Amino acid sequence: MPEVIPKIEDNFFKKLPYLSFQEISYYIASLFLSNDIESSKLKKIVEKSINFDAPLLKLGANFYILELWHGPTLAFKDFGARFMAQLMGYFVKDTSKPLHILVATSGDTGSAIANSFLGIEGIKVLVLYPKNRVSKIQEQQFTTLGKNITAFEVDGSFDDCQKLVKTTFLDEDLNKILRLTSANSINVGRLIPQIFYYVYAYSRFKENKDLVFSVPSGNFGNLTAGIIAMEMGLPVNKFIASTNINKVVPEYLRTGIFSPASSFQTISNAMDVGNPSNFDRILDLFDHSFEKAKDKIDGFYFTDAETKSAMKEMYSKFNYIVDPHGAVGYLGLKGYLRSHPESAGICLGTAHPAKFLDVVKPTLNTNVEIPKRLQSFMTKKGESVQISNLYEDFKNWILGKK
Repeated sequence: MPEVIPKIEDNFFKKLPYLSFQEISYYIASLFLSNDIESSKLKKIVEKSINFDAPLLKLGANFYILELWHGPTLAFKDFGARFMAQLMGYFVKDTSKPLHILVATSGDTGSAIANSFLGIEGIKVLVLYPKNRVSKIQEQQFTTLGKNITAFEVDGSFDDCQKLVKTTFLDEDLNKILRLTSANSINVGRLIPQIFYYVYAYSRFKENKDLVFSVPSGNFGNLTAGIIAMEMGLPVNKFIASTNINKVVPEYLRTGIFSPASSFQTISNAMDVGNPSNFDRILDLFDHSFEKAKDKIDGFYFTDAETKSAMKEMYSKFNYIVDPHGAVGYLGLKGYLRSHPESAGICLGTAHPAKFLDVVKPTLNTNVEIPKRLQSFMTKKGESVQISNLYEDFKNWILGKK
C-alpha cells in the first residue's frame, strides 16, 4: 500500500471536464510518483502506455458502461500492465542480473503483462495459468510470444498459481539468488494506473445523480483502485462488488466474516478466485471496519445461467454484445439501481467479447467480429511448461533456468 494516499486538489476538479485522458492520467500519476521520477520522463511514460481510449457509453436510463478493452490485448489489464512495464523498464538499471516478474493469471492478466513486457531489456516474465481454465484466445496471447516470456501451465486452479507466486516471494534462499517482483495486482504499481480511468469516467459522467460503480471482481484489484480514487477525493457514492459464484467478498459484506474457499470454475473465468489478494488492501482502506466497508460497498453474486441471461438481455435491449464478466457487472448494477432509483451507475466493461467466443457465440447465436490484433495470435504455435501445483516443481525449474 502507499504510505500516504494523496488528495486530488479542488482546482483540478474544476478543470476535469476539459482535460484529455492522458492529462488526467499524468496528474494522478504525479501525485504518487513525482518524488521518484522527473516530470518530463513521467509524461513520456504516460504518453507511451496510456495511448488508447476508454469510451463511456450510455446504454439506458441511469446506466453506462465504461469500455476498458481498447488496448493491445483487448482487456482492462492493458492499463496497469503497460504503465507498469514502462515504469519497471525505467527503474531497471542493472540488466546484467535480470529482474524476474512472476504473474499468476486466470486469463487477461497474463496476456496483458506478457505483451506489455515483451522485449524489455533486463526483464524476464514467468506467467502461471491454470490448465483448461482460460479461453483459447487468452492462452494464445501469452504462450506464443517467446523471447523473454515463459508460460507455465499449472495442473490446478488460479488460487494454486497465486499460491506458487506468493510462496516464491517468501523463499529466502531463492530471493538471495534472483531479483523477484510481481505484476499481479498484489503489486501496487498495477493499481495506480487503474485509478486513471475512474477519474476519467467521472469527468465524462453527465448525470446529476449519485454515482455508483459496478466492478466485475475476482482478485479485487480493480475495485481496490476505485476505492483509492474515492479516498483521493473522487465523489463516488457506492461501489458494487459483482462476482460469479466465487462469492467470498459478497458473503463478507453480508455477514462480516471472510471465509476463503477453493474456487469454482465458471464462464467468467477471470473472476474464478476463492481467496482474493486485494481483500487485505480493502480492509486497510476502511480501517479494518466492517461497518465502513459495508457503507461504501454492496456485494452481489450470480450464476452462469444468470450471466448468460444478462448477456441476452443486453443484446436484445441495447443491441450491445458483452462478454460474461461485463454481464456480471451489469447484473450487479441492475440489482443496485432497482432499489436506488436516485442513483446512476457505471459498469466496467473489462474485456472484448471476442476473447470469450466459446461463451458469447452460442449464448447470443450471433457472429462476433474478431479484431485483427486478436486474429494474429491464433495463427501462431503456443508453447508452455507443464508443471504440477507443487512449489518444489516450480522452484526446481527456476533454479535450472535462472
